[in-house]
Amino acid sequence: MSSAFLPTRIRAALRSAGTLLLITFVTLAVTELLLRVADFRELRQDFSERSLAYGYDAELGWAPVPNSVSTVTTARTIHASHNSLGFRDVEFKPDERQVMLFIGDSFVWGVDAEAAERFTDLLRDRLPQYQIVNAGVSGYGTDQEYLWLKRIWPEVHPDVVVLFFCTDNDRKDNTSNVRYGRYRKPYFETAADGALRLKGQPVPQSLQLLIKDSWLVKHLWLARVAALATVELSSPPVDVPDPTERLIGKVHEFVGGHDAKLLVALQSTDDRLVERLKAERIPYVALDGAPAYGIQYGSHFTPEGHEFASRRLLGLINAAIGTPPVRDTTASATVGRALGTTN
Repeated sequence: MSSAFLPTRIRAALRSAGTLLLITFVTLAVTELLLRVADFRELRQDFSERSLAYGYDAELGWAPVPNSVSTVTTARTIHASHNSLGFRDVEFKPDERQVMLFIGDSFVWGVDAEAAERFTDLLRDRLPQYQIVNAGVSGYGTDQEYLWLKRIWPEVHPDVVVLFFCTDNDRKDNTSNVRYGRYRKPYFETAADGALRLKGQPVPQSLQLLIKDSWLVKHLWLARVAALATVELSSPPVDVPDPTERLIGKVHEFVGGHDAKLLVALQSTDDRLVERLKAERIPYVALDGAPAYGIQYGSHFTPEGHEFASRRLLGLINAAIGTPPVRDTTASATVGRALGTTN
Protein backbone atom coordinates (compact mmCIF):
# COMPACT_ATOMS: atom_id res chain seq x y z
CA MET A 1 0.00 0.00 0.00
CA SER A 2 1.47 3.36 -1.01
CA SER A 3 1.71 6.23 1.42
CA ALA A 4 -0.96 8.02 -0.57
CA PHE A 5 -3.56 5.51 0.62
CA LEU A 6 -2.48 5.71 4.32
CA PRO A 7 -4.81 7.66 6.56
CA THR A 8 -3.65 11.21 7.22
CA ARG A 9 -3.30 10.50 10.94
CA ILE A 10 -0.94 7.54 10.32
CA ARG A 11 1.18 9.51 7.87
CA ALA A 12 1.51 12.30 10.41
CA ALA A 13 2.50 9.82 13.11
CA LEU A 14 5.14 8.26 10.88
CA ARG A 15 6.57 11.67 9.98
CA SER A 16 6.63 12.60 13.65
CA ALA A 17 8.38 9.33 14.60
CA GLY A 18 10.92 9.79 11.79
CA THR A 19 11.62 13.35 12.87
CA LEU A 20 12.03 12.21 16.49
CA LEU A 21 14.42 9.45 15.46
CA LEU A 22 16.45 11.87 13.39
CA ILE A 23 16.62 14.41 16.22
CA THR A 24 17.61 11.64 18.66
CA PHE A 25 20.31 10.35 16.32
CA VAL A 26 21.72 13.84 15.70
CA THR A 27 21.63 14.64 19.43
CA LEU A 28 23.45 11.45 20.31
CA ALA A 29 26.00 11.97 17.55
CA VAL A 30 26.67 15.57 18.64
CA THR A 31 26.91 14.50 22.28
CA GLU A 32 29.36 11.72 21.34
CA LEU A 33 31.44 14.25 19.41
CA LEU A 34 31.40 16.76 22.26
CA LEU A 35 32.46 14.09 24.76
CA ARG A 36 35.39 13.14 22.55
CA VAL A 37 36.42 16.77 22.07
CA ALA A 38 36.08 17.54 25.79
CA ASP A 39 38.20 14.45 26.53
CA PHE A 40 37.12 14.18 30.17
CA ARG A 41 39.85 12.60 32.26
CA GLU A 42 37.31 10.35 34.00
CA LEU A 43 36.38 8.78 30.66
CA ARG A 44 39.81 8.28 29.17
CA GLN A 45 41.27 4.86 28.62
CA ASP A 46 44.43 4.43 30.63
CA PHE A 47 47.33 2.25 29.60
CA SER A 48 48.60 1.19 33.00
CA GLU A 49 49.49 -2.35 33.95
CA ARG A 50 46.06 -2.64 35.59
CA SER A 51 44.25 -2.05 32.29
CA LEU A 52 46.74 -3.82 30.00
CA ALA A 53 47.86 -6.90 31.91
CA TYR A 54 44.97 -7.45 34.33
CA GLY A 55 41.35 -8.47 33.99
CA TYR A 56 38.18 -8.11 36.03
CA ASP A 57 37.92 -10.21 39.19
CA ALA A 58 34.72 -10.23 41.24
CA GLU A 59 36.59 -11.03 44.49
CA LEU A 60 39.68 -8.84 44.09
CA GLY A 61 38.58 -6.09 41.70
CA TRP A 62 41.33 -6.92 39.22
CA ALA A 63 43.80 -9.75 38.84
CA PRO A 64 46.58 -10.69 36.42
CA VAL A 65 45.57 -12.49 33.25
CA PRO A 66 47.49 -15.80 33.04
CA ASN A 67 49.84 -16.11 30.06
CA SER A 68 49.33 -12.44 29.12
CA VAL A 69 51.96 -10.17 27.60
CA SER A 70 52.02 -6.35 27.74
CA THR A 71 54.22 -3.29 27.37
CA VAL A 72 53.81 -0.56 29.98
CA THR A 73 55.27 2.94 29.92
CA THR A 74 55.60 5.17 33.00
CA ALA A 75 59.06 6.46 33.94
CA ARG A 76 60.36 4.05 31.32
CA THR A 77 58.96 1.37 29.03
CA ILE A 78 59.04 -2.18 30.36
CA HIS A 79 57.81 -5.53 29.04
CA ALA A 80 55.76 -7.88 31.17
CA SER A 81 54.78 -11.54 30.81
CA HIS A 82 52.58 -13.50 33.21
CA ASN A 83 52.91 -17.23 33.70
CA SER A 84 50.07 -19.76 33.87
CA LEU A 85 49.31 -18.77 37.48
CA GLY A 86 49.13 -15.07 36.65
CA PHE A 87 52.50 -14.27 38.22
CA ARG A 88 54.95 -11.97 36.45
CA ASP A 89 57.59 -14.63 36.91
CA VAL A 90 59.09 -17.78 35.49
CA GLU A 91 56.79 -20.81 35.40
CA PHE A 92 56.41 -22.32 38.87
CA LYS A 93 57.54 -25.95 39.10
CA PRO A 94 58.00 -27.29 42.66
CA ASP A 95 61.29 -28.99 43.41
CA GLU A 96 63.24 -30.06 46.49
CA ARG A 97 63.88 -26.48 47.65
CA GLN A 98 61.81 -24.49 50.10
CA VAL A 99 59.54 -21.89 48.51
CA MET A 100 59.85 -18.19 49.32
CA LEU A 101 56.81 -16.25 48.12
CA PHE A 102 56.84 -12.46 47.65
CA ILE A 103 53.54 -10.60 47.66
CA GLY A 104 52.94 -6.88 47.38
CA ASP A 105 51.95 -4.18 44.92
CA SER A 106 53.67 -2.52 41.96
CA PHE A 107 57.03 -2.49 43.78
CA VAL A 108 57.03 -6.29 43.78
CA TRP A 109 55.36 -6.68 40.38
CA GLY A 110 58.02 -4.36 39.03
CA VAL A 111 56.58 -1.22 37.46
CA ASP A 112 59.47 0.61 35.74
CA ALA A 113 61.61 -2.53 35.95
CA GLU A 114 62.32 -5.36 33.57
CA ALA A 115 61.75 -8.71 35.25
CA ALA A 116 65.46 -9.55 35.61
CA GLU A 117 66.12 -6.20 37.33
CA ARG A 118 63.69 -6.75 40.23
CA PHE A 119 64.90 -7.49 43.74
CA THR A 120 63.15 -10.87 43.67
CA ASP A 121 65.09 -11.95 40.61
CA LEU A 122 68.35 -10.65 42.09
CA LEU A 123 67.63 -12.67 45.23
CA ARG A 124 66.97 -15.74 43.12
CA ASP A 125 70.64 -15.70 42.13
CA ARG A 126 71.82 -14.99 45.69
CA LEU A 127 69.59 -17.52 47.43
CA PRO A 128 69.74 -20.61 45.21
CA GLN A 129 68.67 -22.76 48.16
CA TYR A 130 65.19 -21.20 47.90
CA GLN A 131 62.67 -21.31 45.10
CA ILE A 132 61.78 -17.62 44.79
CA VAL A 133 58.24 -16.84 43.58
CA ASN A 134 57.10 -13.31 42.70
CA ALA A 135 53.31 -12.96 43.03
CA GLY A 136 53.13 -9.16 43.22
CA VAL A 137 50.05 -7.45 41.76
CA SER A 138 50.21 -3.78 40.87
CA GLY A 139 47.79 -1.54 42.75
CA TYR A 140 46.90 -4.01 45.50
CA GLY A 141 46.52 -2.89 49.09
CA THR A 142 47.25 -5.16 52.04
CA ASP A 143 43.59 -6.24 52.00
CA GLN A 144 43.75 -7.52 48.43
CA GLU A 145 47.17 -9.07 49.05
CA TYR A 146 45.72 -11.04 51.95
CA LEU A 147 42.88 -12.34 49.77
CA TRP A 148 45.30 -13.05 46.90
CA LEU A 149 47.62 -14.95 49.26
CA LYS A 150 44.76 -17.18 50.40
CA ARG A 151 43.77 -17.85 46.79
CA ILE A 152 47.21 -18.82 45.51
CA TRP A 153 48.36 -20.72 48.60
CA PRO A 154 47.20 -24.18 47.39
CA GLU A 155 49.20 -23.72 44.20
CA VAL A 156 52.45 -22.59 45.84
CA HIS A 157 52.54 -23.89 49.46
CA PRO A 158 55.31 -21.47 50.49
CA ASP A 159 57.59 -22.00 53.46
CA VAL A 160 58.40 -18.29 53.71
CA VAL A 161 56.18 -15.34 52.78
CA VAL A 162 57.67 -11.88 52.32
CA LEU A 163 55.00 -9.17 52.41
CA PHE A 164 55.98 -5.83 50.90
CA PHE A 165 54.29 -2.81 52.50
CA CYS A 166 54.14 0.33 50.36
CA THR A 167 54.38 3.12 52.93
CA ASP A 168 53.34 5.72 50.34
CA ASN A 169 49.84 4.42 49.71
CA ASP A 170 48.95 1.07 51.29
CA ARG A 171 47.10 2.74 54.16
CA LYS A 172 45.01 4.66 51.62
CA ASP A 173 44.40 1.43 49.72
CA ASN A 174 43.26 -0.30 52.90
CA THR A 175 40.73 2.38 53.87
CA SER A 176 38.71 2.66 50.66
CA ASN A 177 36.79 0.69 48.05
CA VAL A 178 37.90 3.04 45.23
CA ARG A 179 41.49 3.54 44.12
CA TYR A 180 43.37 5.05 41.18
CA GLY A 181 40.43 7.20 40.15
CA ARG A 182 37.88 4.60 39.14
CA TYR A 183 38.97 1.10 40.11
CA ARG A 184 36.67 -0.66 42.57
CA LYS A 185 38.05 -3.11 45.12
CA PRO A 186 36.97 -5.07 48.22
CA TYR A 187 37.70 -3.69 51.67
CA PHE A 188 37.66 -4.72 55.33
CA GLU A 189 35.51 -3.00 57.91
CA THR A 190 36.38 -3.21 61.60
CA ALA A 191 33.44 -4.44 63.69
CA ALA A 192 32.66 -3.26 67.23
CA ASP A 193 34.47 -6.31 68.65
CA GLY A 194 37.61 -5.48 66.65
CA ALA A 195 37.13 -8.28 64.12
CA LEU A 196 37.55 -7.58 60.42
CA ARG A 197 34.56 -7.99 58.12
CA LEU A 198 35.09 -8.37 54.37
CA LYS A 199 32.90 -5.99 52.36
CA GLY A 200 32.38 -4.91 48.76
CA GLN A 201 32.08 -8.30 47.10
CA PRO A 202 31.21 -9.02 44.40
CA VAL A 203 33.25 -6.05 43.22
CA PRO A 204 31.54 -4.19 40.33
CA GLN A 205 33.46 -4.06 37.08
CA SER A 206 35.45 -0.82 36.91
CA LEU A 207 35.20 1.48 33.89
CA GLN A 208 38.81 0.87 32.81
CA LEU A 209 38.29 -2.88 32.73
CA LEU A 210 34.97 -2.42 30.91
CA ILE A 211 36.81 -0.35 28.30
CA LYS A 212 39.19 -3.26 27.85
CA ASP A 213 36.53 -5.99 27.75
CA SER A 214 33.57 -4.35 25.99
CA TRP A 215 33.69 -3.25 22.34
CA LEU A 216 30.78 -0.85 22.91
CA VAL A 217 32.33 0.86 25.94
CA LYS A 218 35.72 1.01 24.25
CA HIS A 219 34.46 2.71 21.09
CA LEU A 220 31.50 4.84 22.26
CA TRP A 221 32.03 7.56 24.83
CA LEU A 222 28.30 7.68 25.51
CA ALA A 223 28.56 4.06 26.59
CA ARG A 224 31.44 5.07 28.87
CA VAL A 225 29.24 7.71 30.51
CA ALA A 226 26.51 5.13 31.08
CA ALA A 227 29.00 2.58 32.44
CA LEU A 228 30.61 5.11 34.76
CA ALA A 229 27.22 6.24 36.07
CA THR A 230 26.22 2.63 36.71
CA VAL A 231 29.40 1.92 38.68
CA GLU A 232 29.11 5.14 40.70
CA LEU A 233 25.49 4.45 41.62
CA SER A 234 25.96 0.76 42.40
CA SER A 235 29.23 1.19 44.32
CA PRO A 236 29.61 4.68 45.80
CA PRO A 237 32.95 5.51 47.45
CA VAL A 238 33.35 4.20 50.99
CA ASP A 239 36.00 5.14 53.56
CA VAL A 240 36.64 3.04 56.67
CA PRO A 241 38.98 3.38 59.67
CA ASP A 242 42.48 2.16 58.85
CA PRO A 243 42.65 -1.63 59.36
CA THR A 244 46.30 -2.00 58.31
CA GLU A 245 47.71 -3.37 61.56
CA ARG A 246 44.84 -5.83 61.90
CA LEU A 247 45.34 -6.92 58.28
CA ILE A 248 49.01 -7.59 58.93
CA GLY A 249 47.88 -9.62 61.93
CA LYS A 250 45.52 -11.62 59.72
CA VAL A 251 48.31 -12.33 57.23
CA HIS A 252 50.59 -13.39 60.10
CA GLU A 253 47.91 -15.64 61.53
CA PHE A 254 47.19 -17.25 58.16
CA VAL A 255 50.85 -17.83 57.29
CA GLY A 256 51.68 -19.18 60.74
CA GLY A 257 48.62 -21.41 60.63
CA HIS A 258 50.14 -23.10 57.60
CA ASP A 259 53.52 -23.67 59.31
CA ALA A 260 55.23 -20.95 57.29
CA LYS A 261 57.26 -17.89 58.27
CA LEU A 262 56.23 -14.28 57.60
CA LEU A 263 58.73 -11.50 56.90
CA VAL A 264 57.83 -7.89 56.09
CA ALA A 265 59.64 -5.38 53.88
CA LEU A 266 58.70 -1.72 54.29
CA GLN A 267 59.18 0.69 51.40
CA SER A 268 60.19 3.14 54.12
CA THR A 269 59.81 3.27 57.89
CA ASP A 270 56.26 3.41 59.24
CA ASP A 271 56.52 3.86 63.01
CA ARG A 272 53.02 2.63 63.81
CA LEU A 273 53.45 -0.53 61.76
CA VAL A 274 56.95 -1.13 63.09
CA GLU A 275 55.53 -1.08 66.61
CA ARG A 276 53.00 -3.75 65.63
CA LEU A 277 55.64 -5.88 63.89
CA LYS A 278 57.82 -5.78 67.00
CA ALA A 279 54.87 -6.68 69.21
CA GLU A 280 54.05 -9.71 67.06
CA ARG A 281 57.74 -10.59 66.62
CA ILE A 282 57.53 -10.42 62.85
CA PRO A 283 61.00 -9.90 61.32
CA TYR A 284 61.10 -6.85 59.08
CA VAL A 285 63.39 -4.52 57.18
CA ALA A 286 62.85 -0.93 56.09
CA LEU A 287 64.16 0.06 52.66
CA ASP A 288 64.65 3.77 53.37
CA GLY A 289 67.08 5.31 50.91
CA ALA A 290 66.49 2.95 48.00
CA PRO A 291 67.01 4.93 44.75
CA ALA A 292 63.67 5.56 43.05
CA TYR A 293 62.09 7.44 40.17
CA GLY A 294 60.20 10.66 40.89
CA ILE A 295 56.93 10.78 42.80
CA GLN A 296 55.12 11.64 39.55
CA TYR A 297 55.96 8.10 38.43
CA GLY A 298 54.94 6.44 41.69
CA SER A 299 58.41 6.47 43.28
CA HIS A 300 59.15 2.98 42.01
CA PHE A 301 62.66 1.64 42.43
CA THR A 302 65.27 2.25 39.77
CA PRO A 303 67.52 -0.72 38.89
CA GLU A 304 69.89 0.62 41.56
CA GLY A 305 66.95 0.72 43.97
CA HIS A 306 66.16 -2.93 43.32
CA GLU A 307 69.81 -3.79 43.92
CA PHE A 308 69.68 -1.84 47.20
CA ALA A 309 66.46 -3.62 48.23
CA SER A 310 67.86 -7.05 47.39
CA ARG A 311 70.88 -6.50 49.66
CA ARG A 312 68.69 -5.32 52.54
CA LEU A 313 66.32 -8.24 52.08
CA LEU A 314 69.19 -10.69 51.90
CA GLY A 315 70.35 -9.47 55.29
CA LEU A 316 66.84 -9.86 56.73
CA ILE A 317 66.43 -13.37 55.34
CA ASN A 318 69.82 -14.55 56.57
CA ALA A 319 69.22 -13.08 60.03
CA ALA A 320 65.64 -14.33 60.40
CA ILE A 321 65.88 -17.74 58.77
CA GLY A 322 69.37 -18.64 57.65
CA THR A 323 69.98 -21.52 55.26
CA PRO A 324 67.00 -23.90 55.04
CA PRO A 325 67.31 -27.67 55.05
CA VAL A 326 66.82 -29.31 51.66
CA ARG A 327 63.47 -31.02 51.32
CA ASP A 328 63.60 -34.81 51.05
CA THR A 329 61.18 -35.69 48.27
CA THR A 330 61.84 -39.44 48.18
CA ALA A 331 58.86 -41.76 48.50
CA SER A 332 59.96 -43.09 51.91
CA ALA A 333 60.30 -39.58 53.32
CA THR A 334 56.87 -38.63 52.01
CA VAL A 335 55.30 -41.64 53.69
CA GLY A 336 57.22 -40.89 56.88
CA ARG A 337 55.90 -37.33 57.01
CA ALA A 338 52.37 -38.57 56.44
CA LEU A 339 52.75 -40.95 59.39
CA GLY A 340 54.38 -38.30 61.55
CA THR A 341 57.61 -40.24 61.94
CA THR A 342 60.01 -37.72 60.45
CA ASN A 343 61.14 -34.25 61.49
